Amino acid sequence: MNIQDFIRDNVKALKPYSSARDEYKDASTNMVFLDANENPYNNGVNRYPDPQQTSVKAVLAQQKGMSKDNILLGNGSDEVLDLIFRAFCEPNRDRVITLPPTYGMYEVLANVNAVEVIKINLTDSFQPKVDEILNSVDQFSKILFLCSPNNPSGNSFNAKEVEKLLINFNGIVVIDEAYIDFSEQKSWLNRLGEFQNLIITQTLSKAHGMAGIRLGICYASKEIISVLNKIKPPYNVNELTQQKALERLSKPDDVAKEIQNILQQRNWLNTTLEKISFVETVYPSDANFVLVKVDNASKRYNELIKKGIVVRNRTNQVGCKNCLRFTIGTKTENEKLIETLKTVS
Repeated sequence: MNIQDFIRDNVKALKPYSSARDEYKDASTNMVFLDANENPYNNGVNRYPDPQQTSVKAVLAQQKGMSKDNILLGNGSDEVLDLIFRAFCEPNRDRVITLPPTYGMYEVLANVNAVEVIKINLTDSFQPKVDEILNSVDQFSKILFLCSPNNPSGNSFNAKEVEKLLINFNGIVVIDEAYIDFSEQKSWLNRLGEFQNLIITQTLSKAHGMAGIRLGICYASKEIISVLNKIKPPYNVNELTQQKALERLSKPDDVAKEIQNILQQRNWLNTTLEKISFVETVYPSDANFVLVKVDNASKRYNELIKKGIVVRNRTNQVGCKNCLRFTIGTKTENEKLIETLKTVS
């Protein structure tokens, strides 16, 4: 597979914008900076941020056991996904494949970029229909999106099925691993070097508890990362985000402890939810949430709202009729949820 065959012609020909901090990168030296039209009075954020987020990438590279050249950071994973669309999909011509029920931003970004969406619904057990996916492919099928662990179902996709898709899909395969830290299944980062067409997205929003700083992570071949770097905004990740990311990444033991607490609470919630009279199914989850089928999702959702508890009603999504999605909260929050569900049963 030649990745160059999938890149848009205008992107291939694009000469990226060169910012002041791209031209002179060593901002740590005792120099007088008069190149970027910045306010000269130091307040901690008067200078433009590092456009390549070198320090953050260095920590991620060390923790993940890979080169910084395989990493791109974005203003949330949504920016990363948008860059992938703009690099590989020709508007009003190309197509992408999604597997409902899945993360809704894939379709939104496709619509924004004038890219057709081919939908191949997951099985009843929320697994990909590999043969149907591959049979739907034509010369304009550029990207396949796999969300694993999947949102909203919570399960991970079968690794053998994913491998078949990586080998046989003639295009870019994006595996969205936003929830991978809560799964027993290994990240596909371990096999990134085997597949030229593989892009993995992760985030600091979930397990690291940093949703407010908006930092998305893209792992891919050096060739793909260089293409995405050509089209990203020069200062897409701000200085405060970079500082907070470094602070959090320096405390892996704290993150690990929080993950363990969430997993313990997820197990407790799974068991306890099954005892609620109107709960029909608690689906297996590898994420920090559980999908639950109830007798009437809209009714139960509104009852919880009146009691001061906000959950997600997923009943309108494919395969999720009468399903609610419960994020795993603190022990106190989860106990309040259960007690409230008992009062409305």
